[in-house]
Amino acid sequence: MRKTALIAAMILPFAPAMAQEGSPANIVPKPAALIADGIPEVPAELAAETRPYMENRSAGFVGWHPVDKSMLISTRFGNTAQIHRVAAPMGARKQLTFEAEPVGGATWAPKSGDIMLVQKDIGGNEFYQIYAMKNGRLELLTDGKSRNGLNAWSKDGELIAYSSTKRNGTDNDIYIMNPRDPASARMVAEVKGGGWAVADFAPDKSWALVAQYVSVQKVNLNRLDLATGTMTPIGDHAKTIAYSGGQFAPDGTLWVTSDEGSDFQRLGTLDPATGKFTPKGPTEKWDVDTFDIADDGSFLAYVVNEAGMSKLRLMDLKTGAVKTVDALPAGIIGGLDIAPWGEIGVTFTSARSAADAFSIDPKTLKITRWTESETGGLDVTKNVEPELVTIKSFDGLSVSGFLYRPDPAKFPGKRPMIMNVHGGPEGQSRPGFQGRSNYLLNELGVAIFYPNVRGSTGYGKTFVSLDNGPFKREDSVKDMGAFIDHLAKDGGLDANRFGLTGGSYGGYMCYAAAVQFKAKLRATNCIVAISNFVTFLENTQSYRRDLRRVEYGDERDPAQRAKLLEISPLTRVSEIEKPMMVVTGSNDPRVPQSEADQIVKAIRDKGGSAWHLVGTNEGHGFAKKENVDYQFWTSLMFWQKNLLNK
Repeated sequence: MRKTALIAAMILPFAPAMAQEGSPANIVPKPAALIADGIPEVPAELAAETRPYMENRSAGFVGWHPVDKSMLISTRFGNTAQIHRVAAPMGARKQLTFEAEPVGGATWAPKSGDIMLVQKDIGGNEFYQIYAMKNGRLELLTDGKSRNGLNAWSKDGELIAYSSTKRNGTDNDIYIMNPRDPASARMVAEVKGGGWAVADFAPDKSWALVAQYVSVQKVNLNRLDLATGTMTPIGDHAKTIAYSGGQFAPDGTLWVTSDEGSDFQRLGTLDPATGKFTPKGPTEKWDVDTFDIADDGSFLAYVVNEAGMSKLRLMDLKTGAVKTVDALPAGIIGGLDIAPWGEIGVTFTSARSAADAFSIDPKTLKITRWTESETGGLDVTKNVEPELVTIKSFDGLSVSGFLYRPDPAKFPGKRPMIMNVHGGPEGQSRPGFQGRSNYLLNELGVAIFYPNVRGSTGYGKTFVSLDNGPFKREDSVKDMGAFIDHLAKDGGLDANRFGLTGGSYGGYMCYAAAVQFKAKLRATNCIVAISNFVTFLENTQSYRRDLRRVEYGDERDPAQRAKLLEISPLTRVSEIEKPMMVVTGSNDPRVPQSEADQIVKAIRDKGGSAWHLVGTNEGHGFAKKENVDYQFWTSLMFWQKNLLNK
């Protein structure tokens, strides 16, 4: 199956803007769509100093053309990431989409490659529409209003399956369409909830495998009859089992990853009639992240997440023999897709390599580089590699993270540190390329630490469940405190100059840290963050509300509501004493701008300091060139003032 492989548009560093007419020559003009509330102007000197780090570029592998054997990638040459075609390894990147909004993913029709589909939103609102590329233009295939998700192609390239909230704005009903004829679109299944999607079509197109995401711990699989719309559960839905990556082999065998009978996601086959899962391949002590099956059924490629590092393995589907692609250095693999002729396409990145597209020959295991992204003239091989830090938290639980230290020869003595907490909350910090953050490491001598607190993925289903609901939520906050205390004793770090940042759920952790660790932190920079769990749950988009209630708690239940209010940073805003920067996207469907507005107002009302940067054309994180630039510069100014005393 040629998977849609819709990669989120990369937030890339960019070059500084040119001074506009009427702007002082020593000031960087603020982008028109940004509101910099209480933030000083950016000096042109700072933009000039950071220029090389702002010129980093990345390329994400998106997919293969089934006929001409070219590669699709997502990269940026203008204001946003767009889709490009690369005809041969290290060939020129020919831009195919020219949109004002980021286009991070695309997919050619299997077999013929006669039509390319993309999906994009407007201003980061995540109300994605599906388009067909025709004569250099994108032709809208969906209604232009609802939220649509491109799910899967049929094996013959005739049909696509997609989910849409078209019916009522909330539920992700299942549709199929021949994209060459938009009028052929029809709803096959009316469902309840926002977590529904088609994983794959059966080879004969009589039915489709449908996944219902309930939580990170529970995904229900169903058999959807495409003629009648009948949905039949596969296995016992009363059980708490997480499945991922459902895909049919050419012989009709259904492959999935599942944590049934294990703490980790294992690769195996699933009997759709009985729901029996049969593990395949060697026992892994880590999650199998993703896999793909060759069109001829000869082999399967899969990626194992070993403590944040990726290992690519190939399984012979006739003999069951497994071999590992050892030639890839330590790093992170994404975008896995096997071409019809057997070549394996991936995105690869590491601390010393920006994301680029590669292919692997399944017979020789030879690795071929297809893109070499620009790095602003910097020698990225000199970037520091992270070290794994493992500690015991307050209750004895083992938690870990990745610490990037500045070069001690260039920066002797104890160094300031910024802790950067991932979102999700079911996410994982992994040791990838630092991009413009390398300026902090290489030029300012600031260490950066990425913790994986309880609730992070990659460490098993028991670990990921340890922060569920309002009554366990602050245990993950305590993990942050344990890391701060441990790192404060590190001889190479200056405990008097610690800061903390994070986005989304990491933004909530940022607010919580500003309250609970105020004596241990100099400042916090909180991005698209939850400040009040109750108002967040009431105002997040309806299609995702129930999914978030499973993770955080149900604000409609009086006991849970009381606890959610108790642990909300807004409730304890009077305890925030140190400077804070807040970054917000006005179109954010996940964490609405009101979450930022209310905490900024509360901090200022009590006489506190809060910088507030708002992107009126952005959503859950900035994605446009000029806005990402300005966010970096203002954040850098914030850290220089409050962490580095400059």
